[in-house]
Amino acid sequence: MTDFPEFPAEAFAKQDTTPDEQFYAEPRFVAHIDFGAVEAVTALYRELFPAGGTILDLMSSWISHLPADVAYAEVVGHGMNERELAANRRLTRFIVQNLNADPALPLAADMFDAAAICVSIQYLQKPVDVLRDVARVLKPGAPLAITFSNRCFPTKAVHLWQALKDEDHAKLVSLYLERAGFARIEARTLLAPQRGADPLWAVIGRAPSSV
Repeated sequence: MTDFPEFPAEAFAKQDTTPDEQFYAEPRFVAHIDFGAVEAVTALYRELFPAGGTILDLMSSWISHLPADVAYAEVVGHGMNERELAANRRLTRFIVQNLNADPALPLAADMFDAAAICVSIQYLQKPVDVLRDVARVLKPGAPLAITFSNRCFPTKAVHLWQALKDEDHAKLVSLYLERAGFARIEARTLLAPQRGADPLWAVIGRAPSSV
């Protein structure tokens, strides 16, 4: 992978090589992180995402974790299962698209005030291509909040993610954002690991002035 010459060729391969469309064909109406982690995601969005703004919820599902008491002008969702996205009441509209097959979003440049990727970054096989296009559709300086825990579908997470320890995932996501051209990259531990609860980390980047 030319964006990461330091990694072996198989770093972004997956154990399950069947098409992603097949894996996500059936909806999963479940929460992928526990209540405490969901609250931490919501608090982060409340801090970063402007009320009344236009929000991109990338790799979304039937819930978006946006603050219930905050109104946004538009929330555009993206995901792999149409039924899940159609059930998400926070979405104004949505796109069904396999970003591993096509990382270019069918969206105009400079249209979003913020973007989110929640507990899904580990599934991207072309992360820099995807994040470059997210930078394109964000307004200059707008935040992208990427949150992740220690949970995943292991057969669909890329080999590199699986090989790293939890504490190294933030470094990897920061590297993704750096190579995609994001600025002011910041890693946070939102919930430290503890017995019986999901940990949560975030990496936040700002769209560059020009992409």
